[in-house]
Amino acid sequence: MYKYLLFDLDGTLTDPGIGITNSVMYALRKFGIHVDKRESLYRFIGPPLKDSFGKYYGFSDANCDLAIQYYREYFRKQGMFENAVYEGIPSLLKQLKENYKTLIVATSKPEVFSIEILRHFGLFDYFDFVAGASFDESRSKKADVIRYALESCQIHEKSTAIMIGDREHDIIGAIENGLNSLGVLYGYGSFEELKKAGASYLVDQPNDILEYV
Repeated sequence: MYKYLLFDLDGTLTDPGIGITNSVMYALRKFGIHVDKRESLYRFIGPPLKDSFGKYYGFSDANCDLAIQYYREYFRKQGMFENAVYEGIPSLLKQLKENYKTLIVATSKPEVFSIEILRHFGLFDYFDFVAGASFDESRSKKADVIRYALESCQIHEKSTAIMIGDREHDIIGAIENGLNSLGVLYGYGSFEELKKAGASYLVDQPNDILEYV
């Protein structure tokens, strides 16, 4: 049984598809790039933004930084609230707290935004700690965020903690920190992606998480 449960935010606790893709579209338009199919931008959900702008649009480091600034202009104003809590998440978190689990958010989203989103959707009080990325990108990789969460919460026995997320970055970050991982299939990562990354367990729905923790 696990005592410490680290949850990804986007694609695991909430469905941020509209807000994130609107923010990416806003940033790309500043570079004269127009995207017709929103679904093509779902790959931005999960990884650090700098990686995605560089990988998918070939932006230089300087243009990646500028694109992130534009993205945050929109996201800060309205994108973060174009979001929805997955059905079953509040009841899951309530049951976990009643079973004395320590709940932690570990996300590549900036920590300030993450806390604001959790407060807005009434989830913040379930969590003992929120670990997010830093605005200066010095802490943006999922492995670094997980390490920060473990250190901040003084979790020394790795076998007592598990990372729960919907993308390969969550799984790989967990492995790099010596943690088991649980991949959720209701988010934005596929069965193939999560299995290939090395997820310890896979579940279809939020309530299925209870079986493994």
